[in-house]
Amino acid sequence: MTELDAFRAEKDAFFGGHPQSPLTREQRAGFKGLSYFPENEGLRLEVKVDEFPEKDRLEMQTTTGDVQVYERYGRFKFTVDGENAELTIYRSQRIHFLPFVDSLAGRETYPAGRYLEPEPLPGGRFLVDFNYAYNPYCAYNEMWSCPITPAENRLKVPIRAGEMLYHS
Repeated sequence: MTELDAFRAEKDAFFGGHPQSPLTREQRAGFKGLSYFPENEGLRLEVKVDEFPEKDRLEMQTTTGDVQVYERYGRFKFTVDGENAELTIYRSQRIHFLPFVDSLAGRETYPAGRYLEPEPLPGGRFLVDFNYAYNPYCAYNEMWSCPITPAENRLKVPIRAGEMLYHS
């Protein structure tokens, strides 16, 4: 079992049996596990992030109409299936946050986007492993409040890694 397989098994166990799961009791009763893309080594990236000289504050709307404040930390470029793409990383209280929507949104991935927490590495680099991309809790239950992905992080390329669209 790979590290990713173990992570996914642990997550499925949490979703299916833990009282703090985002799933309702009814959803948990028939839960058989989340759907995932197969592991994609090509979407496990070490990227150079061009840090913004000034950290502009960004108010992200949430699915429940609230606002969460982040700072725009930096931007990185990468290639997916020969196509160029770029994303902005945000930060809140030293946590790096990467919300994104890909071209599969609404068909194979959650329409409002998926999330990652990129791991800082030395030298202004980050580990961005899309295999760990996850749906926000509001994808499972509308009672949760989740930041809505900003327009600058809406990709025209598919990210075939991480969690897929949830079907209860």
